[in-house]
Amino acid sequence: MSLNKLIIDTLKPIGVPVAFQTYSGTATTYITFFEYNQFSALNADDEEQQTAHFIQVDVWSKGDYTAIVQQVKDLMTAAGFRRTFETELYEPDTKIFHKVLRFSYVEEREE
Repeated sequence: MSLNKLIIDTLKPIGVPVAFQTYSGTATTYITFFEYNQFSALNADDEEQQTAHFIQVDVWSKGDYTAIVQQVKDLMTAAGFRRTFETELYEPDTKIFHKVLRFSYVEEREE
């Protein structure tokens, strides 16, 4: 399973560009994401049975992103992610509003 593909497919219905790590397009509202931690969540018989992934999703916008942020939370939760952190920032150099959302996801390891 590709976690990146799962996230992109999950957020695609929002209708704004979604990119892994960086976005280089021209849209003024977009979403980026990356994995900031991963570890073994469950081991049995000396083998990893579940892997925990911690993902940061960033919403960037020159305007009000409230509806987009709610869509991100709803879609990610529906896809099996659990929200663990949320904060708002403002990037004064680019004059962009920045919402940081962090999620955890536990993946069952395939045999």
